[in-house]
Amino acid sequence: TILGETHEEEDEILPRKDYESLDYDRCINDPYLEILESMDNKKAQRYEAVKWVLVFAIGVCTGLVGLFVDFFVRLFTQLKFQVVQSSVEECTEKGCLALSLLELLGFNLTFVFLASLLVLIQPVAAGSGIPEIKCYLNGVKVPGVVRLRTVVCKATGVLFSVAGGLFVGKEGPMIHSGAVVGAGLPQFQSISLRKIQFNFPYFRSDRDKRDFVSAGAAAGVAAAFGAPIGGTLFSLEEGSSFWNQGLTWKVLFCSMAATFTLNFFRSGIQFGSWGSFQLPGLLNFGEFKCSESDKKCHLWTAVDLGFFILMGIVGGLLGATFNCLNKRLAKYRMRNVHPKPKLVRVLESLLVSLTTTVMVFVASMVLGECRQMSSSRHGGNDTLSLQDVSEDVNASIKTFFCPNETYNDMATLFFNPQESAILQLFHQDGTFSPVTLSLFFLLYFLLSCWTYGISVPSGLFVPSLLCGAAFGRLVANLLKSYIGLDHIYSGTFALIGAAAFLGGVVRMTISLTVILIESTNEISYGLPIMITLMVAKWTGDFFNKGIYDIHVNLRGVPLLEWETGVEMDKLRASDIMEPNLTYVYPHTRIQSLVSILRTTVHHAFPVVTENRGNEREFMKGNQLISNNIKFKKSSILTRAGEQRKRSQSMKSYPSSELRNMCDEHIATEEPPEKEDMLQQMLERRYTPYPSLYPDQSPSEEWTMEERFRPLTFHGLILRSQLVTLLDRGVCYSESQSSASQPRLSHAEMSEDYPRYPDIHDLDLTLLNPRMIVDVTPYMNPSPFTVSPNTHVSQVFNLFRTMGLRHLPVVNAVGEVVGIITRHNLTHEFLQARLRQHYQTI
Repeated sequence: TILGETHEEEDEILPRKDYESLDYDRCINDPYLEILESMDNKKAQRYEAVKWVLVFAIGVCTGLVGLFVDFFVRLFTQLKFQVVQSSVEECTEKGCLALSLLELLGFNLTFVFLASLLVLIQPVAAGSGIPEIKCYLNGVKVPGVVRLRTVVCKATGVLFSVAGGLFVGKEGPMIHSGAVVGAGLPQFQSISLRKIQFNFPYFRSDRDKRDFVSAGAAAGVAAAFGAPIGGTLFSLEEGSSFWNQGLTWKVLFCSMAATFTLNFFRSGIQFGSWGSFQLPGLLNFGEFKCSESDKKCHLWTAVDLGFFILMGIVGGLLGATFNCLNKRLAKYRMRNVHPKPKLVRVLESLLVSLTTTVMVFVASMVLGECRQMSSSRHGGNDTLSLQDVSEDVNASIKTFFCPNETYNDMATLFFNPQESAILQLFHQDGTFSPVTLSLFFLLYFLLSCWTYGISVPSGLFVPSLLCGAAFGRLVANLLKSYIGLDHIYSGTFALIGAAAFLGGVVRMTISLTVILIESTNEISYGLPIMITLMVAKWTGDFFNKGIYDIHVNLRGVPLLEWETGVEMDKLRASDIMEPNLTYVYPHTRIQSLVSILRTTVHHAFPVVTENRGNEREFMKGNQLISNNIKFKKSSILTRAGEQRKRSQSMKSYPSSELRNMCDEHIATEEPPEKEDMLQQMLERRYTPYPSLYPDQSPSEEWTMEERFRPLTFHGLILRSQLVTLLDRGVCYSESQSSASQPRLSHAEMSEDYPRYPDIHDLDLTLLNPRMIVDVTPYMNPSPFTVSPNTHVSQVFNLFRTMGLRHLPVVNAVGEVVGIITRHNLTHEFLQARLRQHYQTI
């Protein structure tokens, strides 16, 4: 074919108009066949080297985005806390705390308002972006998810959200930002900046774009947590439809580049020692170690594993409760908030900010306990001395509403950046009372659940870690105080609690385990973290799905799981396929193509010919039908020739038994001549299937005979290809031969990628509707196909692992009987068909 694109750009049947599918191609017809054929070995090596350069550039740019977000979050947060702290200290003596509360509200509401405005500019920038990127890596195209405007609104909005005091994190949006960088950088052009364009024809396919998005998402995780290996596993675990060894190496390299870039600049800016590499990620858990003076202290013991398992169970239950409440809130927003004017979403965000600020201020003032300074440094066997504890941990103690030489334990958690509060829970001992930890956990649990889903850029990793760390410290305090287990290291229990709660919410396994191990830089925590996450996931899965899967399902995205259930093998391909096909002929008039494209939403069409019994009459005087019949005859004769060669090869098979069987079969049935075999195939009666005449658009007035005819399958062609052919005027007159039709190269066909023109926007007045389009040079003549009797598990594995978007169902005589898209393989659709199967038994 002239155009080597294979498979389908989008789904056959869309549950919602906004969602499309990506053209992931792993067939023999490579999109770069035309380019690679013109290259020698050295040029091909350079072409591959360009990929590595771009992967490195994606990692560097993602690290710079993380640096931008971190710098301004720290700047705005420090400014706010300095003003509020001085105001609180002054007003505590004068009795004007209401003025301090108003100042804090002024800061927070302003920042949250700006974050909400940015989401109004680009709505897909709301939330963490992980569900959207998970859908993209799984094969579903969400509108605007990887645009330049999205990353600008996302990165800028999340710094205002975090600085505004909302219980959100900046690490989740980093994954989305990295994915956008990965999608846009290799294209060397932008829809938002149309004037900035370079003549770079490579990597202009959904397959390569998806690979770069995988690398960018991994770089975002690596920059957020300083975990390049965890980032690589995140891209692998969270939905990539196709994976190979070469992609793994590139993604890991991109993650390393992001971690290196962020570490280099953060260490240089914060410590003034460029090249020291002391801060690998935005969130650093610090070093876990016992005091040198305490010989009985251990990070964890075998006895503690029992407590870790129990904490995993509780974490799974808490995560399931969090997801259930958030799901109900999301449904309420979809019914009552989103249909209303966009200003209502801004007001909701301001309401959440107002409530959070008042609750934090009042809880710190009323519920906080004033404790002695010395208890934070010398209380407990695993206390770190002033020299051992990092400056951030010691400097983050708050004295709000407390006399001299004392500090407020509740304010220390609430009036600090979330990363500092996590370090307090991990590395300070004796700092927080059980009552404070319980109240903090309850407030943070409820407010973070309410916050996730409002119209601001927001992450969920850090709030979940902080909430779980408070739960873990609470368990450690109770075990020490009431059971007398003095050997317990409180920081370990805080870390396990954070892992248990986060695992119960997001249900990630291997990638989250590696992320936490890399963040702690302590390999001995590998087994406890892994066991805790497994137990938390199993417990949570008993009640509901992970938070990201819940939001994906609420949006109606056809996300494919890794595999189907065992009971699904009761179904066959014929049970789940879509039999009502809309298709095109190898030679079709322009008026028919326009009618099909304007009256359907399908994004790939089978190329077929009808099996007519009186074809000789149709061939007289009709160039259009004659071309189609000639194309079918040549295809059938080629297939018959291949079958004859196969039979001849079987004769020479070394097995005498097989040779005798073949000889007997040939002796009884003489191989027919070409014309006789063709006539037999044409006159045979087959089960009828839907049809569409070349010169007609779909009509409800069709008779049953018109609706159901046998169709010989020849290939697939994309909607984008048909629209491009019409836009470029690729056609020929009925008085001419099809050889006179112009030919377009791959570069010309993909010039409008990734946004091809819409059929409704084309000006086709200059085209004669009676002109004919020959689609055979541009269709995919050898797509993956399955038999109607193929088990659903085999269909699913082929569809998922090969990155397909349309899977034609073809019977034994080469007739297309239906088509399978990702919507036919979703869990809900398969369950419905399985219920129908049981009812018919």
